[in-house]
Amino acid sequence: METALLIALPLLSGLLTFLFQENKAKQISFLISIATFINALYLAFNYCSCTLFNYDLNLNWINSLGIHFHVAVDGISLILILLTTLLVPLILLSTFQSPIKNAKSFYFLILAMESALIGVFTARDAFLFYIFWELALIPIYFICLIWGGENKNKITFKFFLYTLAGSLFMLLAIIILYLNNPARTFEIEQLYQVGRTLDFGTQAIIFWSLFLAFAIKMPIFPFHTWQPDTYTTAPFAGTMLLSGIMLKMGIYGVIRWLYPMVPLAFDFYAHYAIILSVIGIIYASIIALMQKNLKRMIAYVSIAHVGLISAGVFVGNEEALQGAIIQMFMHGINVVGLFFVIQLIFERTNALDMTSLGGIRAKAPLFTLFFIIILLSSVAVPLTGGFVGEFLLFVGIFQYHEIIAAVSGLTIVFGAAYMLNSFQKVMLGEANEKTENFKPLHLTEKMLLIPIVALIIIIGVYPKPFLKISEPAVKALIEIANSTIPLNH
Repeated sequence: METALLIALPLLSGLLTFLFQENKAKQISFLISIATFINALYLAFNYCSCTLFNYDLNLNWINSLGIHFHVAVDGISLILILLTTLLVPLILLSTFQSPIKNAKSFYFLILAMESALIGVFTARDAFLFYIFWELALIPIYFICLIWGGENKNKITFKFFLYTLAGSLFMLLAIIILYLNNPARTFEIEQLYQVGRTLDFGTQAIIFWSLFLAFAIKMPIFPFHTWQPDTYTTAPFAGTMLLSGIMLKMGIYGVIRWLYPMVPLAFDFYAHYAIILSVIGIIYASIIALMQKNLKRMIAYVSIAHVGLISAGVFVGNEEALQGAIIQMFMHGINVVGLFFVIQLIFERTNALDMTSLGGIRAKAPLFTLFFIIILLSSVAVPLTGGFVGEFLLFVGIFQYHEIIAAVSGLTIVFGAAYMLNSFQKVMLGEANEKTENFKPLHLTEKMLLIPIVALIIIIGVYPKPFLKISEPAVKALIEIANSTIPLNH
């Protein structure tokens, strides 16, 4: 029941925003998001690693089709629930200094999206997973369409078309598994058993159908083309939702639904997915180096980092999966921090072009300190949270293939190049007419940046609690996947 409450709380409480005046919507939404985060912390503190799944709720929903409202929390889900419920109040806080037209609808859509995302991370029924997956798309579509910037109609339509097409492929895979299931249910454990009994050709169809759905959402090369434009035109809060939380749906989908579901096809085709992921790292890093627009640059940076996480997931050993999970968490923290830094620069200078900025360090030393800590975590400097996940990912990928690991490692070199270059252009040098009156941080802005920086340092110094949470679930998934691969394969 606790899991259902966690899903329902943001959505149902979010309706309260319509009962208050427009100027109170942000405060009410923020309080609701804090209550949801406290609820998630309660689940985390009472989580017991003695059993694989906690807070299990399994109710009959559509008996004639064998569909259940089945939700539960394991270590992997818990990490992503904590990420989601932490980032949403921070994202809401990022809007406090900016006027929002039709604020009630805007904040309700964010809370509705939070509910759907938690549903994605807890669903144990494939049909329910698909419903939550689609529900998560609707709020962000309207956020980008209504509150987006230049060319929002064309860009948002492309984003919607891409993700909808991917969802249809996912639905095809789910239907194939369901039709091959004698029990005629969508329960994930039963579908695991069904998947391992299918012939290689059927498994291949399921693999590529699920892969397309998840690859588009992450996104990885060459399914990324919707992302830079959408991130650039979306309002900053929408960009943070997309980059900080929504792309984790795709990575989670590979870990939970693809990796253990069709082991023969995964074992055969994972290498191709890894190659695409590594190509994406190099391609996005080079494009990021060429960008002048700060927001667009971070969009390509995100593609590069997700490419490394994706490569680790498809490697599929324990180190790589553990690295992918903690890096999902840290990527969310880092990228929301970076986009908020860019938002503050834009609000104070009305500029995103790096060449037109400079000299901010002398005007805002505390802001500069926060920026450099987030930047260092983004480029995986030791003793920052970004280092832990990337180190484990490289260890896991190296066990798989030394050359692929070496090429993947270029992400650190490129990362240092484009991040330090942007910092130099934006923060150092002499102030100009745009940056001369750069204002110091407000209290609400400090309230957002302090927890981000604190988590970067805490996880960088002591990541053990996070790794311990996800370890049993990772080992269980590896056991399921390995037990289904025939010895003569």
